[in-house]
Amino acid sequence: MAASFDATVEILKALGEPTRLRLVMLLSSHDLTVSDLTSILGQSQPRISRHLKLLVESGVVHRYQEGAWAYFRRSDDALIATLVDALLSGVVDEDGRLAGDREKLEHVRLERAERAAHYFSRNAEQWDRIRSLHVPDVEVESALLDVLGDEGIESVLDIGTGTGRLLELLSPRCERSLGIDASREMLSIARAKLDAAGLSRASVRQGDAYRLPVPRGSFELATLHQVLHYLDDPAAAIREAAAALVPGGRLAIVDFAPHGLETLRTEHAHLRLGFSIETLSAYAQAAGLRVETIRALPPKGERADALTVLVLLARRPHAAIPLDPAARPVEAA
Repeated sequence: MAASFDATVEILKALGEPTRLRLVMLLSSHDLTVSDLTSILGQSQPRISRHLKLLVESGVVHRYQEGAWAYFRRSDDALIATLVDALLSGVVDEDGRLAGDREKLEHVRLERAERAAHYFSRNAEQWDRIRSLHVPDVEVESALLDVLGDEGIESVLDIGTGTGRLLELLSPRCERSLGIDASREMLSIARAKLDAAGLSRASVRQGDAYRLPVPRGSFELATLHQVLHYLDDPAAAIREAAAALVPGGRLAIVDFAPHGLETLRTEHAHLRLGFSIETLSAYAQAAGLRVETIRALPPKGERADALTVLVLLARRPHAAIPLDPAARPVEAA
């Protein structure tokens, strides 16, 4: 957490201006665009952009691109978080300016929630159809938590986060979590849900499962929840997820066992009709991971179209496993 004297001075100088301090206060709990911040602070776009540029250059704020939009968020750096939290805890809102910022931020949050709800309502029927084919989500989540056990989790990377449900589920157990998804619509839903739940330590970002926008070796847990069946190269996604883990970090995969429901391919864009235990294990091992647990959750009842859910947990060893270049994962049906 230590930083040089000069770097610390630069951080404090970046914070030592009224508008920039207000910006950092807003960005400490939410990902916001220039347009959002202009609306909240009532200042011009060039002025807000100029302050954000200084904050980004100082490292206090992180900028990331999502399609045509740029989002900003306070840096997760431990020193910056400590300094900013210490400053914010002692600020007295004498003229009600900060309360006004919070009120306008709430309007932005509600608008996001309305847009997300509209998108969700247009797609809920097809999602409910798929959910009805396997054991209830609550049982899948319970099984995932069970295989994770009581081991501490400092950081979580949820790849293909969708609506951000796993970020909500795992947030009480971790210090920071990040969801990655290629869909801006899904990210809008996830942001709205995280805002509503007050999960300021969780954030989402647009990105590719094959090229994750995170440093190598930076997360203790990565998750791929109902993602692999949408991908044309699931083995590559698992290798990329494994590369994001710290030594000793774990990868949790939740997906379907092999099935014959062609409608999921033709109507719901599933590229793979499930994966065998052997296939998922081979993918994990080819990525340098040791498989620790595999659990099958068969459907209840006697429906011919019901699906079995698999939960796999694998770990990146502290010492690398030599990869066998001749070993090729078994192809899923």
